[in-house]
Amino acid sequence: MRKIANTLMPGILMLVVAFSAASCNKTQAAPAAAAAAPGQPVDLTYAAEKALPSVVYIKSVTNSKTQTVEYSDPFEDFFSDPFGGFFGRGQGNNNGKRQRQVQTPKRAAAGSGVIISADGYIVTNNHVVDGADELTVTLNENSKEYSARIIGADATTDLALIKIDAKNLPAIAIANSDDAKVGEWVLAIGNPLGLNNTVTAGIVSAKARSMGQGVSSMIQTDAAINQGNSGGALVNTRGELIGINAMLASPTGSNIGYGFAIPTAIMNKAVEDFKKYGSYQRAMIGIQGGSVKDYVDAMKDQDKEVKDFGTMEGVRIDKVVDDGAAADADMQSDDVITEVDGKKVKTMGDLQAIIAQKRPGDKVNVKFMRNKKEKSATLTLKNAQGNTKVVKDADLDVLGGQFRQITDSQKKELQIAYGLQVLKVSGGKLKEAGIPQGFIIQRVNDEAIKTIDDLASAVKKASTSKEPVLYIQGIFPTGKKAYYAVALQD
Repeated sequence: MRKIANTLMPGILMLVVAFSAASCNKTQAAPAAAAAAPGQPVDLTYAAEKALPSVVYIKSVTNSKTQTVEYSDPFEDFFSDPFGGFFGRGQGNNNGKRQRQVQTPKRAAAGSGVIISADGYIVTNNHVVDGADELTVTLNENSKEYSARIIGADATTDLALIKIDAKNLPAIAIANSDDAKVGEWVLAIGNPLGLNNTVTAGIVSAKARSMGQGVSSMIQTDAAINQGNSGGALVNTRGELIGINAMLASPTGSNIGYGFAIPTAIMNKAVEDFKKYGSYQRAMIGIQGGSVKDYVDAMKDQDKEVKDFGTMEGVRIDKVVDDGAAADADMQSDDVITEVDGKKVKTMGDLQAIIAQKRPGDKVNVKFMRNKKEKSATLTLKNAQGNTKVVKDADLDVLGGQFRQITDSQKKELQIAYGLQVLKVSGGKLKEAGIPQGFIIQRVNDEAIKTIDDLASAVKKASTSKEPVLYIQGIFPTGKKAYYAVALQD
């Protein structure tokens, strides 16, 4: 599980351990008796029985790999190695740096997932499946085990959709997370600390929490969440999914009462994107800013003059991004967004929750305050690249080439530690950029390229970025260095 430093209150630095998962399925009605009358005790056994069969155990395995690493040899300037590294000192270069090959250990990690359809679609965290060479899904009570494949994943929302070949699976019912109320009882279901099929209870402590770690507008709960809950379900008293257990906040990495879940309203949209496009379609309003109250409090803390915005609720715009949706609508710095599509916006979390359910090209009606006067505008949301097109993850095929890792003799001859050689150029973006056969790629967008997986990852990352370009650095077999810019989009 990844750990993230996050400040939850002044002076207290908390550790955030991220988990998460998502789902998408039509809500199935539960018996009215499952909901207790106001002020009466709540029986959570129905919710547990209803939801437990839909939560699965996921094991991800990353196989052992050979990697070349650099290290400094303090004796390089004083002694030469006449035996060419025979005694294990490795290959060197002219800068006192040496390289050796190391074998990374085989790694296994565990998390949870939620079955969202009877034919085998399961939602989990991106970080549960990221980098995995093998994915195994075990159904509730260890009844059956399946191999899984990734349909789509997104690091920013930390969501992933995987698929197993199965039928008649117990898909969970999905509720609208917007209907969840602060104070209502919920269950967190998952596989924490190796304890499979675990259920913990709590309440919805708060909504629209903005954690500032990519995943935003969270449901806060005091249901116990621990490492291994990744992908686990947060369900209401009817056993319906309202969120995915996403983070816990703790100085120790174990639960102390703060837990967070990604709302189903965001996850449903992500799943639809994964199925239809293979990647998350992220819409942007084109502003930088934060909640008005946070800004006013910060100004007071610095003994600075505080502007009267005419409201203490809403999102103050600090900067309007050039060529973004807000800029097209002539919105300005110090405007305060108070409503989007008829929904009140009190905090940045509220705004993020609304926009996260939109796609590039969608239009939204925005109400905002300017100089204490209410105004309105219609915005056409854009993607990170500043247009309204569908953004798809690119793969190596877009380059139109074949590659292999350089040999030990090439490393020694060229005095380099790593690289991928272009074996063949059959067209595609390599040909358009003028990259010839034989060229050795060493860095892409300032990241080292040691394996074909590294190159594939760089292509995928760049294809959905604000600037879909590969800046490639490398060397020819003659020793001449070269640089290329490869545009991934026309």
